[in-house]
Amino acid sequence: MIAMSRHLDFEGIENFRDFGGYLTDSGQMKHGAFFRSGAHAAASEADLRRLSELGLVAIIDLRRPEERRRDPSRRWPGFFATVVENDIASEHPDWAASMRGVDVTVQWFFEDTLRLNRLTPFEPRHIDLYSRYFHTLASTDGPIVVHCAAGKDRTGLICALTHHVAGVHRDDIMADYLLTNDESRIDRKVGQLRAWLQVNTGQTVPGEALRAAVRVDPAYLEAALAAIRDAHGSVDAYLSDRLGVDAGLRDRLRARLSI
Repeated sequence: MIAMSRHLDFEGIENFRDFGGYLTDSGQMKHGAFFRSGAHAAASEADLRRLSELGLVAIIDLRRPEERRRDPSRRWPGFFATVVENDIASEHPDWAASMRGVDVTVQWFFEDTLRLNRLTPFEPRHIDLYSRYFHTLASTDGPIVVHCAAGKDRTGLICALTHHVAGVHRDDIMADYLLTNDESRIDRKVGQLRAWLQVNTGQTVPGEALRAAVRVDPAYLEAALAAIRDAHGSVDAYLSDRLGVDAGLRDRLRARLSI
């Protein structure tokens, strides 16, 4: 189980944490090499220095093209990391667009997030990004970070799939997913989301709904994995058939992920 602090505190980047270090069925994942986070658009100068010091060799940005245009990532001097992103249009409305004119409540966020988690594994843009993520992970040697906007749903699924490949126990996979719900960080996330929604949607969302929006629920990850199993029979078959993680790539990934 989790035996160390995983969150790294940044001034303008939320949910930045180490998702390595877990025990696996054959040993242990590396610590200090595999990171996940929210978007880097609001990174401070101090944040950029810290990112530079991590020695990142690859950044996987799971956001839509319109999200990247709206909130472009900040980079540091001498930036050299490989950036994995794509311009494939989503088959579903942008989150900000989907709530315009809607009575946004706790239940709306819960049901909308469940819906999106069931769809995410099969969207062409995510299949492309997740596949390229695994190939990039296997072919690089150094720290990487994978992120979306909040670092909780799209990022949460790819990190869970990475843990699965590494052989992490399902209880630890879920425990890592739920670290997004760190209560010491919720109020700051709520404040940032409230301001962001007012600017981008014109919505003034109630506080309890905002708290629901910045959190994750076990049902979200379970919904994505259940959809994968329903469609492919198993997570392993999905990885192989949809993402191209065949036996050879899987062996390379396990070697890369393990101490």
